[in-house]
Amino acid sequence: MKLSKILGVGAVSLAVIACTTNPITGRKSIQIGSLNSEIQTSSFQQYKETLAKSKVVTGTAAANQVKNVGAKIKNAAVKYYTSIGRASDLDGYSWEFNLLQDDQVNAWCMPGGKVAVYTGILNTTQNETGMAVVMGHEVSHALAGHGNERISQQVIAQYGGQVLGATASKGQVGSIINQIYPVVGQGILLKYGRAQELEADEMGLYLMGMAGYDPRQAQPFWERMQALSKGSSTPEFLSTHPSPENRRADIAKHLPKALEYYKAAGGKI
Repeated sequence: MKLSKILGVGAVSLAVIACTTNPITGRKSIQIGSLNSEIQTSSFQQYKETLAKSKVVTGTAAANQVKNVGAKIKNAAVKYYTSIGRASDLDGYSWEFNLLQDDQVNAWCMPGGKVAVYTGILNTTQNETGMAVVMGHEVSHALAGHGNERISQQVIAQYGGQVLGATASKGQVGSIINQIYPVVGQGILLKYGRAQELEADEMGLYLMGMAGYDPRQAQPFWERMQALSKGSSTPEFLSTHPSPENRRADIAKHLPKALEYYKAAGGKI
């Protein structure tokens, strides 16, 4: 559906509100395609500023693991999207994987492929496969366009169906992006919904299988993560996530398909 609307002083905005289908999960979502460029530009800038304010760990085994696992997950996604004729979906992505020194049990991926993993989560990932669970989940948020989906929802809610396109004020778009991705301390707090978190779980299972990591290790990782929430506070990584029961059931439901990808990648069942 194409809509045009005068925004500001003589600025005409033409945007396409599309019902987007995730090629891996089949989930449909509403996303404003003309926002992608602005979202990625803003997220890249926020990522750069976050790295400048943080201690980026380099040259260690853990830092190398973050980069290597991230690259494997990303390469698996590129191979899959290319195989189904949708390589252009990844245009504009600029992948980067960094480990930040911080006790937070957290990791995140900005729209466009900028990933940060905090050292505080390493005790829970424990090994390369555990890191693949985290990386698959976070990369899935970017690939599925969850940032665009959340921002599109906010745009429609705030502007009553008016559409902000490429000619809309950067301040208008930037304000909404900052609502969805507020900078908190040394990091960025990504506010996703439960449906998006469950989709990232599902998609992450498939991606780690495609990359040659055993998706059966996802359940033990999430159990270790959930055990942390029995302490004084819930880890930020779980703050907007589904209930443990729903997550376990959802992972169990999608595991057979994930194992098919794992087997196709040479994994032993």
